[in-house]
Formats: sequence, C-alpha cells, structure tokens
Amino acid sequence: MTDTTTDSRPAAATDRRRVSARVGGIAESATLAVDARAKALKAQGRPVIGFGAGEPDFPTPEPVVAAAVAAAGQPANHRYTPAAGLPELRRAVADKTARDSGLALEPSQVLVTNGGKQAVYTAFATLCDPGDEVILPTPYWTTYPEAVRLAGGVPVEVFAGEEQGYLVSVEQLEAARTPRTKVLLFCSPSNPTGAVHPPEQVEAIGRWALQHGIWVVTDEIYEHLVYDGVTAVSMPVAVPELADTCLVLNGVAKTYAMTGWRVGWLAGPVDVVKAATNLQSHLTSNVANVSQRAAVEALTSDLSAVATMREAFDRRRQTMVSMLREVDGITCPMPQGAFYAYPGVHGLLGRELRGRTPQTSAELAQVLLEEAEVAVVPGEAFGPSGYLRLSYALGDDDLVEGVGRIQRLLGEAR
Repeated sequence: MTDTTTDSRPAAATDRRRVSARVGGIAESATLAVDARAKALKAQGRPVIGFGAGEPDFPTPEPVVAAAVAAAGQPANHRYTPAAGLPELRRAVADKTARDSGLALEPSQVLVTNGGKQAVYTAFATLCDPGDEVILPTPYWTTYPEAVRLAGGVPVEVFAGEEQGYLVSVEQLEAARTPRTKVLLFCSPSNPTGAVHPPEQVEAIGRWALQHGIWVVTDEIYEHLVYDGVTAVSMPVAVPELADTCLVLNGVAKTYAMTGWRVGWLAGPVDVVKAATNLQSHLTSNVANVSQRAAVEALTSDLSAVATMREAFDRRRQTMVSMLREVDGITCPMPQGAFYAYPGVHGLLGRELRGRTPQTSAELAQVLLEEAEVAVVPGEAFGPSGYLRLSYALGDDDLVEGVGRIQRLLGEAR
C-alpha cells in the first residue's frame, strides 16, 4: 500500500528550526543535573550521597518563615507590585549592603530579581551587545558562560589552577583583553573553588578594569561564608571610582538558607538599573511578594543564624579537605570561602579502576556515581577537565560517609 500522507504545514515552517539556535545551544545546568540524578537514584532506593547542589542543608530561619506566613494573609501581597521590587526590600538591600560591605547605595540603585541566577542573566543582557567579550576567570560557575551567550556576548576564559590557589592575576586578565572586551565577571568567594581574593588583589583587578574602561559584574552571594579570618572585599569599595561601571549581584539564597525562595538582586548605576528594570517588567514582572517580605525580614535581622551555619560549614570544610588529601592522586587547596572543595584529580586519570580507565573528570565522576554511589560535579561543568566539585553543605554524617566511599574506591586505582 502506498502512503499518501503529506505534511500539511507550509514548506517554510518545516524548514525552520523547532528550537532557536540561541536556546538550542545552551547546556543544562550541570549542578542541577547532578542533583536531580542523585535524587532520582535515591527515589529508587539507592543510598546515593549527593555532593552536587550548592544548597545549605539548614532550614530557613524561623522568623523569616513567620514573616512569610503573615505576608501570605495580607491581600496587598496578592497583587502586582513594582517590577523593581518592594520599596521596603530595596531599602533593606541598600542598608544591608552598607552594613556588610561598606558600599553606599540608594534604593533606586537596586533591582530585586527572581534569585541570583536571574540577576546574572539580567546583568549581561543589560550590558552586552552582540560580539562584546566578557572575561570569565576560570573555573567559573556553570551558569556564567551560558548567560553571556544568551545575551549575545562572547565568554573569554582565563584559567587559574590549583597551583595559583584558583586566583586569577592581573597579568592573565591583561593578556585576555582585546578591543572587544566589555565586561569582567568577578566572583569572590568563588563558586566552584571556594577561593577568596585578598584585598590587595581585588583592588589591583579593580584598578585594571577602571584603567581600561571595562565594566565589572561582581557576584557577592557568598560574602558571609568565609573562614580562617579571611574577609571578602567588595570591588567597588576597594576601588570607589569603579562604582559607575560596576554591577553588584547578591541574594538571600546561600546566606540565609533560602535557595527555594528565589530572591536576588542587582545593584549599580541608576541608569543601568532602570534599563534592567525595564527588561524585568517584560520578563517576569515582580518577584513573588511573599518571598520579598521574607527577604525583608532576613536582611533586617541580625546575623546570628548565619554565624551558626558558617560554624558548621567550617567544620565540614576541614573534614572534607583532610579526607580528600589522603587519597593518592588528589590535590586539594583549602577553600577559604563558600561551601565547596575543588580537588584536582589529574593524578587519577588514566589509571585503571574496577575495569575502567577514566581519562576525564567527567568519566571519573560517572565511575564514582555507579561504583561508590556518590554524586559529584566534574570539572568540565566549570572549565577544564581534571577537577571535581564537592559541596560540603550537607550533614556531617553523610559527608564523612560519602568522602569515605570516595577514599575506598579511589584507593583501588592502579
């Protein structure tokens, strides 16, 4: 029988891409993918321990939750509110920024976003024209290059390895600068490495950017998670003249264990913030009002809950790094901030492990998941192969058990 079925769509429609090249070229978030895989295996009854997601294991502080419950009952919060954010929250962000980093802001310089991730995208979308280059110190958070590409920009990686403590130098940045360089992305404390740039290096990098007319987008979401007496310095505070060409990104997710509440912000020059607000007015309108009210409570409260969480993270940090350093083939700088360890695993690649010979950190991560039931994120998600990212934002017992499994499995490598 002859099939006489025909496609009734116009020829032009069948020739077009089903998904745009812009969106089709985006890789999924590797960290969320690893976390989802770990949770799926747990749901199947597998005793998987996940080191993938950057998510505190603590509950949101009770006063913040109570403020949200109260807000949910107020009809005013059931309606649209200003796209830039509730006036009370914009004021709280400005006051909190002055208190914590010393950067003076007016509420008009603040845009409240649906989490820090939207702040990242909005920053690049507002600053970049097609072809503009954005320098990305590498290893970088997996979302940065994708957000740059979505905005039409071109990410330019500048790699600093464990021998540099994962700290990029001014000389490396200068070598990457071209006439098309528009923006430098700066993240300290760093996701994924936990590295923290010392104050003098922050100032040197800021003055380099100022000298060459380069915008700085500085992600400060881990500002309170620092250890060993280290201080995270805000670049526009270190170089005040940079304030007119600098956007500061932050949010409540990591500091207050509020990842699911989706409240971040972008702060900077009034004209740029106004343009970013125009974008948000079409993209998402306002952030959920109940979440905004909860964020007001978080930012206007003291930092005692934060101190408790930081103490636990510090203890887990030392345990994890100490245990990882016992594995032959692993090198692991001690992170000074955030809640991640970023060990180098070059010494394990090419070695036989239970009948396999992983050549990349992605292959090694797969072996760890299948043979040790431990989920980690491979270095390919953050730049070059040869590294793993492990979050220590999980319970002490799970951490010790999970790293112990890694020790036992990798101890078999030959």
